[in-house]
Amino acid sequence: MAPPPPADMPLAQRLQKLASTLQFAWFAGHAVLILCITRYAFSWLRFNYYGGMAQFCYRFAFIAAASTYGIVVYKTWRARQKTGAKQPGGPLGYLSDENVQYLLMALVWLFMPQYPLALLPYGIYSIFHVATYTRANVIPTIAPPQKLAPGAAASPNGKPQYAPHPMADAIGSFVKKYYDASMSVVASLEIGLWARILLSALFFQRRSWILIVIYTAFLRARFAQSSHVQNSFAQLEARVDNLIGAQGTPPVARQAWDAVKGAARQFHSVTDVSKYVNGAAVPKKSS
Repeated sequence: MAPPPPADMPLAQRLQKLASTLQFAWFAGHAVLILCITRYAFSWLRFNYYGGMAQFCYRFAFIAAASTYGIVVYKTWRARQKTGAKQPGGPLGYLSDENVQYLLMALVWLFMPQYPLALLPYGIYSIFHVATYTRANVIPTIAPPQKLAPGAAASPNGKPQYAPHPMADAIGSFVKKYYDASMSVVASLEIGLWARILLSALFFQRRSWILIVIYTAFLRARFAQSSHVQNSFAQLEARVDNLIGAQGTPPVARQAWDAVKGAARQFHSVTDVSKYVNGAAVPKKSS
């Protein structure tokens, strides 16, 4: 563990050291989360997901996730404190922060029965966070970029140019190529996880009804903020429409699907938090 900064260190240096320490802790938390998911996956493949090591890795993965998102939330709060800026929307504004949402869900998963699918979105996010930190901080520290020789036409007062490490370039290409597709996968996993929880609730599994309420609120917030979640829902709706619209589909099935879509749209309208954050009147319940 690094020693605390000396008492006579200037405040700016102390804050910079604190920021660096928090950033490394953030990176370490994501790395630990990936390791825990990997170890849990081996137990899951052997159908030993309730073994001692498997349960430890499952729970500790969410501890790591809560720590990393907690660091981001803390840094955001500190930045607002420095500038004196207030959170738009008050308490609801804090809940609209996606880092707060994932922090709260990590704490929920920590104390709920095991849902292995819940690990995957956090794991995918962590892969990209670890890759980005490694590219920006780890590789330049281990292998500093080499200074390029100035060309014949280069200005003598120009800034020196450096050649990035090939591994850093490879990581940058990986992130650029697969980030959007991976976020779409995360959105699909979160929708699939909601369906899995709903199935558990229909069979009255332990604490499933509490979880379906919490996760529905979480997914509703993700839908309001993430275009990837919106696109995944739109694709799901289009696929079901194609299935229901096929010849030979019973009219009852079409009516049921129309009722589901109508209820979903009404739920979307009633739970539009932006109306409340902006000071609009709370909609009244209809009889």
